Amino acid sequence: MYTLGISAYFHDSAACLLKNDHIVAAVQEERFTRKKNDESFPLNSILYCLKEAKITLSQVDHVVFYEKPFLKFERLIETYLAFAPAGFLSFIKAMPIWLKDKLFLKKNLIKQLKQIDNTWNPNTNKLLFTTHHQSHAASAFYPSPFTKAVILTADGVGEWTTTSVAIGTNHRIEQVKEINFPHSIGLLYSAFTYYLGFKVNCDEYKVMGLAPYGEPLYTDLIFKHLIDLRDDGSFSLNMRYFNYCTGLTMISSRFNQLFGQPPRRTGAEISQFHMDVASSIQAAAEKIMITLTSALYREYQIDNLCMAGGVALNCVANGKILKQSGFKHIWIQPAAGDAGGALGAAYAVYYGYSGDARKEIEMGDKMQNSLLGPSFTSDEIRKCLIENGINFEELSTENLNNKIAACLADGKVVGYFRGRMEFGPRALGARSILADPRNADMQSILNQKIKFRESFRPFAAASLEEHAAEYFELVAKSPYMLLVTSVRPKHRILSQENKAVLKGFDRLKDSKSVITAVTHIDYTARLQTVNSKQNPGFYNLLQAFYKLTSCSCLVNTSFNRMDEPIVNTPQEALTCFIQTGMDILVLEGFMLRK
Repeated sequence: MYTLGISAYFHDSAACLLKNDHIVAAVQEERFTRKKNDESFPLNSILYCLKEAKITLSQVDHVVFYEKPFLKFERLIETYLAFAPAGFLSFIKAMPIWLKDKLFLKKNLIKQLKQIDNTWNPNTNKLLFTTHHQSHAASAFYPSPFTKAVILTADGVGEWTTTSVAIGTNHRIEQVKEINFPHSIGLLYSAFTYYLGFKVNCDEYKVMGLAPYGEPLYTDLIFKHLIDLRDDGSFSLNMRYFNYCTGLTMISSRFNQLFGQPPRRTGAEISQFHMDVASSIQAAAEKIMITLTSALYREYQIDNLCMAGGVALNCVANGKILKQSGFKHIWIQPAAGDAGGALGAAYAVYYGYSGDARKEIEMGDKMQNSLLGPSFTSDEIRKCLIENGINFEELSTENLNNKIAACLADGKVVGYFRGRMEFGPRALGARSILADPRNADMQSILNQKIKFRESFRPFAAASLEEHAAEYFELVAKSPYMLLVTSVRPKHRILSQENKAVLKGFDRLKDSKSVITAVTHIDYTARLQTVNSKQNPGFYNLLQAFYKLTSCSCLVNTSFNRMDEPIVNTPQEALTCFIQTGMDILVLEGFMLRK
């Protein structure tokens, strides 16, 4: 049985193909179109999934869209009526788009799918729709290693739901409670993203990275005026301070008055005030999530928690949930945002229609380390290099790993392109930029000369799983880079003189630990743990570096420049290599030097 899941028309469109409950392929459309967070119909993604399975669209049993557009339209209309006459300008701007395209989504989907395969028939092959949070919940539970778990999904908004709780048991998911629009953790965080001058539904992770530079001076203000958080984790927002229901902005003038400043203009200087605001909303989000998950653990007394939705990408909060909520085990969908909705929609229909019991999982979970996208043969890569007139070495795997390790130890920055591309926002050792974490200058080199992004942005660590506890206060495996943990005190460099004097971005001048390039200013690190079974190729490279240096981790950041999608093809990797300050490029068994 083949099931094709699709997410599209909001942000992060994607496609996923299942063969029974096995993930054949999953990929985001942005990787093909090169438009970050592309929302368009995922034509290229669908074609790739079909190609990977060697089937046509007519051989797919079910095509599933990840939400129900009529329910979304209902929410839009009811919201405008509730707030009328406010929001008229927003209403007349939104209506033409809905009446032209979104309201007749089923008809448009059929048209697009028939262009892929004109023999495809929506009646015999079945075009189905799940709800948005049903997709998220399925993406969180069905690929997880658990046979029973509490499932928490939290994001901006789906149709009506913004936060939902379900119980997963074997191959069934039972929804038990939800919080509806306009009350939303995701939209609260996005409101601050907007206020701080970053892009909503795109740059929330920048707020998370900025937070440690400030102090949470405004957290009490947030809980006094903006959100009412109750002991059971339920909450409601004070909508007088927000404008997203009917306006063209996220916040109202009252929000600006509350904090005493207008929103930061995009590209303007980031002041200590902005750092303190970021710190405050991050602290508030952590308190909300810990209160909610602690209440769920007390109520259901189930040790396992599964999470999805955009809020589940807040890896700082995730780390604290694991330590403080009471849940013994947490599994987070690596493509937790809307892209993962394609996978969840496919799983929801497969288990809903087939009635099959979930099969035993051999590799920890069903995500195959999220390496579910395109790969390229040596012949394809060789042809690309020859056509571009590039000099290269072709090496055996062992020789290649040893050479890469030596280059990294020598301070070189390596673009690393091997195997199937990652599904989701994190580079996990297939489309990565790698460097030596011990190099005190490496964070600024990577930010300024390669990523061309803000200087405050931290970098993640990829560590050999069996040696991760040497550097990090590890409480669980973290194969998908979705947990933040602390660097062990014995490896920290505590400069009390400088700490008392340095403020804001001046704190970047201080070395923070012996692996300073992956240590944030609060002595934390976003961690990926790598083992030989789930990610053998990347594991062997880390082993080679460890044998050479006795350091068991590397800097691992995504292979792209700021505001660009992660590279997909060898040509895109080559272009990024040429246009940045990278020293070495690895394309499968080929090695290029500047």
